[in-house]
Amino acid sequence: MLKEFKQFISRGNVMDMAVGVIIGGAFGKIVSSLVNDVLMPLIGKLTGGVDFSNLFVSLDGNSYATLAQADEAGAAVLRYGAFIQNIIDFLIISFCIFLVVKTFNKMKKQEAPAAPKTKICDHCKMEVPIGATKCPYCTGDLSAK
Repeated sequence: MLKEFKQFISRGNVMDMAVGVIIGGAFGKIVSSLVNDVLMPLIGKLTGGVDFSNLFVSLDGNSYATLAQADEAGAAVLRYGAFIQNIIDFLIISFCIFLVVKTFNKMKKQEAPAAPKTKICDHCKMEVPIGATKCPYCTGDLSAK
């Protein structure tokens, strides 16, 4: 079983997946920082200073000025602001992944196959340069091809 595990873990696909997971985790942190530290303050400013992370509804019937006060009181709260922030985070991550995949696909399409440099003579079936008009082997006419 240990030998099988060693074969499994040393496959290229497993290593590629591990690298992808690690890079994905780091990428997620960068995007989360972009959302939390750059975009959400801007969105808050555009919406009149609303701090999405501090939006909540108290479920115990009492009113609290801040989320910290509700947490101190041990009140059950519905943190809809955190949910809104997570939706924005998801949309930004999805858009970034879309851009990466789109760029990758664009680069992949640009790798067109090279134009052929030779062709086959219809008469003797020998390979001749693509621009040849007469076969050097059988002297057959290649201009029609």
